[in-house]
Amino acid sequence: MEKFKNINKCVRTHLFFISLQKKYMLALDKENYTSAQQYPSKILQFGEGNFLRAFVDWMIQKANEKIAFNAGVVIVQPLENGMVNLLKKQDNLYHVVLQGIKDGEAVTQTELVDCIMDSVNPYEDYQAYRNYFLSPLLELVVSNTTEAGISRIPDEDIHAMPPKSFPGKVCQLLYQRYLHFNGAADKGLTFFCCELIDKNATILKEIVLELSTTNKLEQGFIDWINQNCNFCNTLVDRIVPGFPKDNIKQIQEEIGYEDNLVVVGEYFHLWAIEAPEKVRKQFPFDKAGLNVVWLDDMTRFRDKKVRILNGSHTALVPVGLLSGHQTVKEAFDDELIANFIKYMVEEEILPNIEGETAALKEFSKEILQRFYNPFIRHFLKDISLNSLSKWVTRNYPSLIDSAKRTGKVPDRLSFSLAALLVQYSGVYNNGLKFSISDNQESVDFIQAEWRKYSNAEVLVKNILSNESIWGLNLNSVDGLSATVAGYLKNIQDKGIKVALLEFK
Repeated sequence: MEKFKNINKCVRTHLFFISLQKKYMLALDKENYTSAQQYPSKILQFGEGNFLRAFVDWMIQKANEKIAFNAGVVIVQPLENGMVNLLKKQDNLYHVVLQGIKDGEAVTQTELVDCIMDSVNPYEDYQAYRNYFLSPLLELVVSNTTEAGISRIPDEDIHAMPPKSFPGKVCQLLYQRYLHFNGAADKGLTFFCCELIDKNATILKEIVLELSTTNKLEQGFIDWINQNCNFCNTLVDRIVPGFPKDNIKQIQEEIGYEDNLVVVGEYFHLWAIEAPEKVRKQFPFDKAGLNVVWLDDMTRFRDKKVRILNGSHTALVPVGLLSGHQTVKEAFDDELIANFIKYMVEEEILPNIEGETAALKEFSKEILQRFYNPFIRHFLKDISLNSLSKWVTRNYPSLIDSAKRTGKVPDRLSFSLAALLVQYSGVYNNGLKFSISDNQESVDFIQAEWRKYSNAEVLVKNILSNESIWGLNLNSVDGLSATVAGYLKNIQDKGIKVALLEFK
């Protein structure tokens, strides 16, 4: 009996210490986390959001650990309002939680990132910001200022402290470096742009050179940019849901710190970078076991990624929503839908992409495996934003190439277009209702056509003829209108599930 009393006493003591740990959880800062490393500040990063911290900074952390890359990051808040104060409160420390599928198994990895040496708000402490961009140690500038960040502002003053736009800030920091180091060739910088626009760095450079001209900067500076700075287009890929508000307490208990900057991302990552050989040698992230692909020309690689991953997402959205699913995972757990997408990729997309067949199949297998990620709630309604333009950009090229190759329009891509038109009607079978987020004029036109016509052939022909929606008259594609109309009628008359059985 005494033995059991002692056991109960031990259990109560253990639970008491657990409750103390929860109550007095350590704040995450360098006073409590004493193992944080110190690195030379070689990288300036414009953007403090979840994506860069779970993608680029995580990669730099890996490179520091695995190949002694020995580089620290200074984060620059690109807008007046941002997260720099939160970062400073934690001495720029935070955890990345990666969740996903690896070799068919669910994996979760939690890692502390300590490669960020400082974070600055140039609107509040311009001098600190200036000291960093004039540092002789600086080598690389990384950015993710959103698609709107790489843009032109009328009458931009690049002498402001700081300039308003991101290109204005870049023009200023380069010009001041040029003056500070007397045009030294080895003080030029490399730029890796992560904004989700095609040729992101090329566009940034174009605007910087425009600003140099409009601000009447000397030709020597323009020559210095062209000869000594590298603007590298990149393509990034990792789903980053961000701060895990639903289970943050559980994560904090597991890591043992009150980290209020935890960022969650999927396990998969890909960074394709268009860069010359000297840049590849200077920043050898691929040598750290990271999925970094160096390219001479991004065009074919981007086309492959857009057609397979983004094209699959765009085709999946209306089919999944009409089937009553909310997330990518839910839709892909539906065997009918999963097989529909897999065969669409295998038969209607891959054969039209240049490259070695086995490598393309392996690439697509890795991409589609991500759809099963049980940890990421990737909502179909979120992906459905602007689906009309997405379908034209992502799916139309595969459809037209497949039609040219086989002599007929591909069935599954045509079916995805039919499902999209049903979704954009706003109502499906008087049960499901959809709130459409797209160009309102296009949505109004499509829904007006649905109200006017009950005949599927007339309805589809009218909608496909609207060049302001599609950029061309889709009726010019032989057989497309009739094929889409047939599938649309099947979806309406038989229901999406029965209609999908045709592809089983």
